[in-house]
Amino acid sequence: MLNGLLLVDKTPGCTSHDVVMSVRKLVRQKKIGHCGTLDPDATGLLLLTLGRATRLTRFLIRAPKVYEGLMRLGRSTDTYDLSGDVTSVRPADHLSTAEIDEAMESFVGNYLQTPPPYCAKKVGGVRFYELARRGEKVPETKKEVTVFELRRTGEPGPGETPGERELPFLLSSSSGTYVRSIVHELGEKLGCGGTLASLRRTRIGAFRVDDAIPVDELAERLEGDAERDASAAGLGGAWVGFDDIELPFGEIVADQQQEKRILNGQTVLVRELAGDEGDWLKVTNQRRRFIAVGAVVERIGTGGVGVVQPKVVFS
Repeated sequence: MLNGLLLVDKTPGCTSHDVVMSVRKLVRQKKIGHCGTLDPDATGLLLLTLGRATRLTRFLIRAPKVYEGLMRLGRSTDTYDLSGDVTSVRPADHLSTAEIDEAMESFVGNYLQTPPPYCAKKVGGVRFYELARRGEKVPETKKEVTVFELRRTGEPGPGETPGERELPFLLSSSSGTYVRSIVHELGEKLGCGGTLASLRRTRIGAFRVDDAIPVDELAERLEGDAERDASAAGLGGAWVGFDDIELPFGEIVADQQQEKRILNGQTVLVRELAGDEGDWLKVTNQRRRFIAVGAVVERIGTGGVGVVQPKVVFS
């Protein structure tokens, strides 16, 4: 069984689940998950967890995301992207770049975001888009998200119809942020409406789309390999072995005595510990083998000493 991360460059027209199913067939392995859904029309980095690494999905999915995209100002749709029905058309060609920049800057920081009505979020076991398609009212729930950066990456250009503007942008945000909602809300703030025209995810935590591989190319690389060994198929940075997985939090190295305790689920006392109570930590042994994910359960004094409890142990 393969244990590690596979960085896939998702193409448009397929769901994240479609990608997982394709890779399962290619590597002949069922135990595969992914760290954050992309809409069918979106492209870019999809981080797949294989084998033991599936137990890390809940940690990796929390990593910040970076997107590059194109928004269309002057048009609103019911899905907040170009796949939906137009709900309003208002001119945007009178807006100055200073007005646009100021409105984008206002989103930086923490704020309560309303998910788009057409999304996979569930209420009572039913997805929002199922309610919307049936013409039923979608709950107006809000969730706090963090926007680290939202800026344009070029000058506004003419849109498809008179009065519209197309604006390239970059967004860096916390996990769970709906890019379509940000574009929609920005359009409302500017008074012209806005919809997402295209989107590409370029980064998840420390992982970049530049290292990723499309599924079609993966199939070519694995063709004729009876073992479907991704680590030996010349995938370069698209394959990250289990021990080399970088998590979005700190790391400690356990000595031999600590390793024995950790593998038995027991706490260890750690010196020179950087982190507060409740923080997660990746734990490796002195041979650089990834043995556990732990949490700081107690800080002792002010000298950097703390108690770490293993939460996920890899024997």
